[in-house]
Order: sequence, then C-alpha cells, then structure tokens
Amino acid sequence: MPKYLVQATYTAEGLKGVLRDGGTGRRQAVERMAESVGGRVEQMYFAFGESDTYVIVDLPSNAASAAMSLTISASGTVRMKTAVLLTPEEIDDAVRMEVAYRAPGA
Repeated sequence: MPKYLVQATYTAEGLKGVLRDGGTGRRQAVERMAESVGGRVEQMYFAFGESDTYVIVDLPSNAASAAMSLTISASGTVRMKTAVLLTPEEIDDAVRMEVAYRAPGA
C-alpha cells in the first residue's frame, strides 16, 4: 500500500479544536479518517515550526489521498502538503527504467 507524508498546519480555528480535543483526540480523528478510505496511520507527530503535525499514512491509492486532502482542506481549519513516499526498492526499479528524454536546448 502506498505511503504518504502529510504535513499539516492548523489555522487559529483548528488550534482551538486541538486545545479542546487534545493530541490523542486529534490522532483518533485522523485514524478514523484514514480507515474510512481503506488506509491506516503508521505514525503521527506534533511538532514545533512551520508544520504542526507530521503524519505517515498508508492509503490504497492516490484517489484516497486526494479524497482526504480535499476533505481536510475544505474544512478551513488545516493547511496541508502531501508527499508520496517511495521505498529504496521502488527507487531501484526506477533506476533500471530506460527513459527517453532530451534536455531543453540539447
């Protein structure tokens, strides 16, 4: 199952929810959300800095990831970025592929 790294930053309204629900309450909400699209949360961390949370999640497809992202963003309480995570073996597969490419101006 593909893995994704979700970096989320709460808006002021979102932070009010964190203050009310606590960290474990937010983790439970994120776990329920991932499960609702056939996935699971591998790890969730709160952090200082630009992003408030980092979540590693296993999801069945890019469509499931997009569904979560659309729903989260539409709430207006969280801004997020998602990165697809690749295993070293997937990179090995990519390295072995023949790619027809011409650089600009070449």
